[in-house]
Formats: sequence, C-alpha cells, structure tokens
Amino acid sequence: MAESHSESTSDSPTTTSSTPAQSATVAISTPQSHHASSSSSFPEIPIEIVSEEEMAILDAMLAATRSILPSAIRSASSPSRSPKAIRSMTIFSKRKLSACSDIEDSYLHRFRRNQALSVTDLTGTEWCEKQMENLLCFGRRKVNKAMKLGQARHLELEEEVVTKVKVKVESNEDKWALKLLSSIAGVNQYLFEGRTRELLVLGFVGGQWIIGIIDEVRNATAEESSEIGPLLIDTKTRVRDTLPAEPQRRNGRFQLMLYKMLWDSVVKEKFQTKRFFDYFSLDRHYVLSKDVRDNIANAGIPAQTLEEIVRYYENTFKMLPLANDQLLIRYEFQKDQSIIAEIRFQHDHEWMMKKYTELTEFWRSEREAEYTPEEERWKCRYCQFAKSCLGNPSLESLASSSPPRETPPLAN
Repeated sequence: MAESHSESTSDSPTTTSSTPAQSATVAISTPQSHHASSSSSFPEIPIEIVSEEEMAILDAMLAATRSILPSAIRSASSPSRSPKAIRSMTIFSKRKLSACSDIEDSYLHRFRRNQALSVTDLTGTEWCEKQMENLLCFGRRKVNKAMKLGQARHLELEEEVVTKVKVKVESNEDKWALKLLSSIAGVNQYLFEGRTRELLVLGFVGGQWIIGIIDEVRNATAEESSEIGPLLIDTKTRVRDTLPAEPQRRNGRFQLMLYKMLWDSVVKEKFQTKRFFDYFSLDRHYVLSKDVRDNIANAGIPAQTLEEIVRYYENTFKMLPLANDQLLIRYEFQKDQSIIAEIRFQHDHEWMMKKYTELTEFWRSEREAEYTPEEERWKCRYCQFAKSCLGNPSLESLASSSPPRETPPLAN
C-alpha cells in the first residue's frame, strides 16, 4: 500500500518550520482560475547477544531518546563504560523492545506534548501498536519511492482546487492562526462551490485534541446518498492495480470514520476555547504579526488576534450540517492514475468509538502496547523493527503466509 497522505505528527500541517520568524505555507482554498535523525557513535565492542542490525536499531533509539532515558540507562550508553554495561543495555532492549516503555510519563506527554494527536497517529497505532511504540522510541523509517509518489499525487489533487501562499510567521500564535484560516477558507469553498480538498479539522474528542486533514469534501449526488451532509472522501494511491488486503481496507475505513467524528464534533459541539489556549500554551490576546494579519484581511476576515480567528473557526463550522453517514475510499493506480475501485461504506459510530478509546488508552500509557493479531503477522515483513520484535513469527511461518505485497499505512 502506498498511501501517502498524512497529518503532521508535529501538529503543523500548514507550516514548514517550528521556529519563529520562518515562512509558513497556508492553503487559501480558492479556485486557481480566480487567482526531515542523528545516530550515536559507539566503539566497536564484540557482542554476541544480538545481530548488527539490532545494534543499529539500538543506537538509533539511544540517539532519539537520550534526553528522556533514566540516568542509569544513559550511563550505560557511555563509551567509557565497560562491554558488560553495554551488553546489559542490549539485553534490556531485547526484553522490553522499547527502552522508553519503562518511563512513567505517557506517550502523549513525551511525544505529543502541546500537540494534537493526529488521525495518522491513530491509524498507525491501529495497524500495529508495537510498531508505533518503536517508531516513537527509535524514529520513523525513511520514505520510499512509493510513498513519495503518493504524496506528490495528493499535492497534485490539492492544487487543482486551492492556491497556496507563503506567509512569514513569528510565533506559535501566528502558526495556529494560519492553520485555522486555511480551514475556514476550505469550508467557505465547500459552501460556495460544493467541494474542497485537504481540509484541516481540529476537535476535542474524548478528552483529547485530535487533528486531521480530509482529502476531499464534496456534496453527495442523489445516487450516492439521500442525506444532505457532505461526503468525506479519501484517496489511496497503489503501486499495484489491485485492492489492498482487508486489514488495510479496515484501516482506511477507520481513518474516514475518524474524519467524520472530527467534523461532527466541531459542527455540533461548543469549541473548547479555554482548553485550546491552555493545552497548546497560546496567548489568546496575542496580536498577530503584520504579514499574518494582512493575509487574514485578504481572506475577508477582520481579525487581529488568535482568539478572534478561533471564534471565526467555530462559527464557520456551525453553518455546516453533520457529515454524511456514507463514506468513500477511492483506490488509484499510481502508474497511470486510473481508478482501481471506489468503495462506499456506512459509518459505524459504535465500532469507531470503541477502537478510538482503545487506541487513546495506549497513547495515555494506560495499558501495554499489543502485538498485531497472529493472523496479521504478515505485516512483520514490512516492519523495520521485525528482527528485534518478540511478536515477529519465525521465518518459516512468514514464508508460508501469503498476503499481497503491501506498504503499511504508517506511510499515510
């Protein structure tokens, strides 16, 4: 599977930098007709307990988590220590799979502090909790050619209906103002033209801020649905001209249901303004920078502060109906952009909320990460952590399984 669309786990879908006084890209959502880890260096010490590949993974983990590891573990990683100390650390990593699993703080606190949990975070966790745990602790794998092609296709689709401009930002308040402005502009485009793409939605669900970027929102035809609510669509690009395995189709359905959950929560519930400013450590009275204010004025919004933009965001969504219960996944062949299949399905709120609750329990470290089910262990073929994961089946059983060749949806 080469699905490449994602919400930034750094919670900055419309910005290109997390530091002040950098340029940010904002999607104005108007028709065009109108207008990247470091690794530590260790001395070569012969260790027979693990393979070289596993030691490389351990090195990457140490580099990524050095600042949050307990002092005893940090001491063990020092090059001045004896081979015995490093060997002990290796055994520890083999036993726990993730050195940071012993730290008391939740994954949310350590890896998403002052950030929203993204829909991609949740779909990646649904794919395999152990893989997500290791991604958090060891670092994300490299983007392959198929993922890059998928990302490029999503950008191409977005540029068909929106125009992007670069804006200088000077603070986190500026960045959030541009994110919400992009969302407001996208909703207005949908209201006036019946369609928009790459729509950012931020909501507070089950005690957690969630952010998502919906591929496409458009009015449903009479043949598609008798409901008036907008149809939410996600496009998946495929390296092969076949449908993915059921676990990936399930993951895609879950993704769209999360988008509907987000959309509906913003439409029907009062926006948690105080929680928003407190959680993201933002000053509601902050006067936005001149470039940002000018960009907002060009969009026809007379706002000077982030609080005013938040109010516009909430009021804009209040004009919308709930999303359609019919959802659509479009599978597209990367080679020629032909449609492999369009699959419509009904939103299942009870199933989605049950899974959402289970996954947020993992992120809050209320329970241990679980291995992928035995019948889905073929996923291990495509996991960078397979050789150091106790959930990985033997090579014999892997060879006897017969799943289609896939790229896991963590690449979304």
